[in-house]
Amino acid sequence: MPISLAVLENVIREAGSIAMTHFKDLKNLEVTKKSPRDLVTDADVAVEAFLQESLAKHYPQFGFWGEESGQSANQSSRWIVDPIDGTHSFSRGQYFWGISVALEIDQELIFGAVYAPALDDYYAAEKGKGAWKNGHPITVSNESNLADAMVATGFACLRSYLKENNLQRFCRIAEITTGQRRFGSAAIDLCLVADGQVDAFWEQELNLYDVAAGALIAAEAGATVTDFQGNKGLFPKQILVTNGKILNQLLPLM
Repeated sequence: MPISLAVLENVIREAGSIAMTHFKDLKNLEVTKKSPRDLVTDADVAVEAFLQESLAKHYPQFGFWGEESGQSANQSSRWIVDPIDGTHSFSRGQYFWGISVALEIDQELIFGAVYAPALDDYYAAEKGKGAWKNGHPITVSNESNLADAMVATGFACLRSYLKENNLQRFCRIAEITTGQRRFGSAAIDLCLVADGQVDAFWEQELNLYDVAAGALIAAEAGATVTDFQGNKGLFPKQILVTNGKILNQLLPLM
């Protein structure tokens, strides 16, 4: 059964409605810690459970990998889901968080969607067919000068057990670029590259469910997806996504 973009959008938007119900009642939100810096809320759990059930109903042939529930038996063809990417932002009433859903078949991403319910922005892409925001095609920016660029990053890497973190790298790049942003959601950051709102995004020590959908959306909008050495491909532990025009200027700073 081929996937239906309309069906998937309806499912993901409905998941967004569930998330917004919790978002509008944060005083009663249950928040626990998976680790000192990783939060999970009852909204994460509810959204993921809904997506797992709904996607299985429409497409029972695919497995499931969710951040909160883990991996099902079938992982050769699977949905890769982060129910709320940007849980810290969500729990504080900020708007930059999103629901990330990707479909991977035989290690190739063929569909990705990121929905930011508080902004009501729905990004989607299909392998080889382009990327869209709210139904309209999107492309990366035309900025070719790193000095004039706006870049985004994140700091999931700040863990006590890591010898290398992102702070020195950020300082090097911030000294050269015009604008720097830290929105708190890698999924949203990748979509902003796709939409031309920022010219590059990098982060380290992420997981595939953080970036699978957003990376496909960015790539289909014309972005380059590499590691910090410029090797092409999706490497969640070292992800660098650019408009392509400033890649060679950024690489020496990584």
